[in-house]
Amino acid sequence: MTYVNLSKTIAHALRHAPERYGLILDEKGWVSINKLLEGLKNHSRMFKNVSIHDLEEIIKESPKKRFEIKNGKIRAIYGHSVRYRIEQQPKTPPEFLYHGTTPKAAENILRMALKPMGRQYVHLSIDVESAYTVGRRRTKNPTILKVFAQESYKAGIKFYEENDGIWLSDAIPAEFIEKL
Repeated sequence: MTYVNLSKTIAHALRHAPERYGLILDEKGWVSINKLLEGLKNHSRMFKNVSIHDLEEIIKESPKKRFEIKNGKIRAIYGHSVRYRIEQQPKTPPEFLYHGTTPKAAENILRMALKPMGRQYVHLSIDVESAYTVGRRRTKNPTILKVFAQESYKAGIKFYEENDGIWLSDAIPAEFIEKL
């Protein structure tokens, strides 16, 4: 077992398929660490020796900061595709946020809206560089979209600040987006 493999499996369990691991997430996405460990062990013998220490190391060493631990519980901070909505606390966004995507997807977004697609929220970056890095996951030459976050917030779009420059939002109409 590698930490990368374990991290991907935990992301799958906490973001996309908790039921496959025997988990029930609360309304904010939290589950008992002991339940997660039990679920991992039941899911695959590869994870039979995973400990709380391993979970803490993954969180500490990961540059993406996908998970957090508090009071004996763990959750994925963002990226959920589970059918029920993980509640977030709305916050006032900065004036602009950015989204990196493929040129084809950018055309559709600029025509219609920036939508969560298979996730619960739209994922946005605090700066162009981060958006570019995210966009490179899907294409060599991503298109960077500038979101007029303050304007869309004033128009009723909710924003949620996560960690390390990641913001989430509800769908954003095209009128609040421009191509850089």
